[in-house]
Amino acid sequence: MQAIEVKKLLEQHLPETQVEVEGEGCNFQLLLISDELAALSPVKRQQQVYALLNGPIADGSIHAVTMKFFTREAWDNR
Repeated sequence: MQAIEVKKLLEQHLPETQVEVEGEGCNFQLLLISDELAALSPVKRQQQVYALLNGPIADGSIHAVTMKFFTREAWDNR
């Protein structure tokens, strides 16, 4: 799976979220910029994203994912 495919998949289901994806093969690093996601508990955030990636994880297209979440303000001020 390519990073652009992961990005498109997440953007389709998280329209209010800015998604940045790095990586290749089956290992990806996600930056998710969203006030809505950032307001959730860390576990709930990850559960929401993993729910979207379950198919590619199950078929081996994605092996490892790391995620970082930012509010829009935190992202702009980094």
